[in-house]
Amino acid sequence: MADVERALEQWREGEQRVDGLPDDRLRGKAHDLIAQTLIQLRRRLGGPFTVEELADLYEQGTDWVVEIAHGLAPDHPALWDPRLIADATFARYVRGARDFAGGRRL
Repeated sequence: MADVERALEQWREGEQRVDGLPDDRLRGKAHDLIAQTLIQLRRRLGGPFTVEELADLYEQGTDWVVEIAHGLAPDHPALWDPRLIADATFARYVRGARDFAGGRRL
């Protein structure tokens, strides 16, 4: 069982890292990667889900996110850090969890 609160914290930090990227072009590329990663995340998790289910999937590893980043942003190694794209992706995706609202777990 995943440490849900720790995962939520990490995901928020990932969003902050993306927002803090030093230039607009790099930030835009990060958002493009997040959009592509969200598609894959939906495929992996499926229909309705809970925060805990999402945290369990995260705990299984995010190497697949790094592979996406390598493939779509080969010239931007700063975006290959899983703490950036993976965490920001999970931060966005958790908003759709059945037991998440108002920025927190219910």
